[in-house]
Amino acid sequence: MSSESLFDFDRKVQAEHDAPLAERMRPRTFADFVGQDQIVDPDRVLLKSIAAGRLPSIILWGPPGTGKTTLARLVATSTQVDFQPVSAVTSGVADLRRIVAGAKDRKGMHRQSTILFVDEIHRFNKAQQDVILPHVEDGTITFIGATTENPSFEVIAPLLSRCRVFTLQSLDPDQMKAIVSRALADQTVGLGPMHATLAEDATDHLVNIANGDARIALNALETAAYTSTPDVDGNRVISVETIADALQRRSPMYDKAGESHYDTVSAFIKSVRGSSPDGALYWLARMIESGEDPMFIARRLVILASEDIGLADPQALPLAVAAQQAVHFLGLPEGRIPLAEATVYLACAPKSNSAYAALNQAMQDVREQANEPVPLHLRNAVTGMMKDMGYGKDYKYSHNYEGHFKEQEYLPPSLKGRRYYHPGEEGAEQEISQRLGRWWSDKASDNHPNQAINRPSENP
Repeated sequence: MSSESLFDFDRKVQAEHDAPLAERMRPRTFADFVGQDQIVDPDRVLLKSIAAGRLPSIILWGPPGTGKTTLARLVATSTQVDFQPVSAVTSGVADLRRIVAGAKDRKGMHRQSTILFVDEIHRFNKAQQDVILPHVEDGTITFIGATTENPSFEVIAPLLSRCRVFTLQSLDPDQMKAIVSRALADQTVGLGPMHATLAEDATDHLVNIANGDARIALNALETAAYTSTPDVDGNRVISVETIADALQRRSPMYDKAGESHYDTVSAFIKSVRGSSPDGALYWLARMIESGEDPMFIARRLVILASEDIGLADPQALPLAVAAQQAVHFLGLPEGRIPLAEATVYLACAPKSNSAYAALNQAMQDVREQANEPVPLHLRNAVTGMMKDMGYGKDYKYSHNYEGHFKEQEYLPPSLKGRRYYHPGEEGAEQEISQRLGRWWSDKASDNHPNQAINRPSENP
């Protein structure tokens, strides 16, 4: 063995020794892999494909610390192929082309196949993903991508259609405890030589705050073990206080540009719409803790006030706009207070989407019906010629009549009698409904054949 290879070997051993606990504790076999039974069960498609020697290109989608990279490495080890890992954060097109060229050489010499593993594939742009596509298609490489973001949004459709997507779930508390226990007991790469144990409440706290992320749990455990003072026998009991100090705070599973962002704001919107102040406050807190832009939240509140509360409480919109202005003026952390106030007010307010639904129906008629000229009696006779042509003729000036109202037609002839606005039965709209009923003989009842046309979608 050359001196250079000895140097490389020593460097590799040192790197493994210095690696964080989470890296050292990566499973070496599928049997050691904890969680994701829906993927690694021997009777499921992934392991069956490996056994048959027909591994498809795959995308591993799931939260951080759930085993995506480990799973990719285990697949490569099980298939005895050349494993070429890259990170989309630090690699580019040149790296991809170099790997593809090597894969073609190996294929031309009838040597082992190549797996290209791209960690955080969602960080590659369309042009970078396009580089991979033809070589997946012709079988030069088998592609494995890992992502925390929804592949439907982040992976180009042609590449996605050529991959099997496996969805990983956050690890549950029992799985997290199993991983932690294994790390404490392992005498080779784990914390076994330190004789460290966790107090029961420390274990629960670690698992809770790590939030299903094994990497966070293991690295916090290692920090806590090294900062715990051994007793006279050399044993280290890691207290809940030490774990709390090592963790500091929960790691939120949230990306302001990704699916977690949309899921969380959707839960917030639906909680306000569903009149649950507690649910709305919880999701508001999740967004604030995760670093969401407070002005984004404020804009959603203004939209909610208009779309979901509407005329049932006409004060909702001014209050939401005031909250937006207050957040703009104050910033965080104080700005979270007017956000909370507006959130609670809107959640507790009576609800109506009547104005929103009415506008949608009117816009549907504008798009689908003939756009007739404005009726003559509604036109403004600015000049004498316009007056001679009948502009404004027979128009009834409302203020000249009792109650400042006179019934007349305001729609084009083909839409005569069309109803768009149907007052709700909550809050201020009760009074609006009664007032319209007094004015318009055909609006005394809200039972109208057009009422259900083009109601807004159930989605936010």
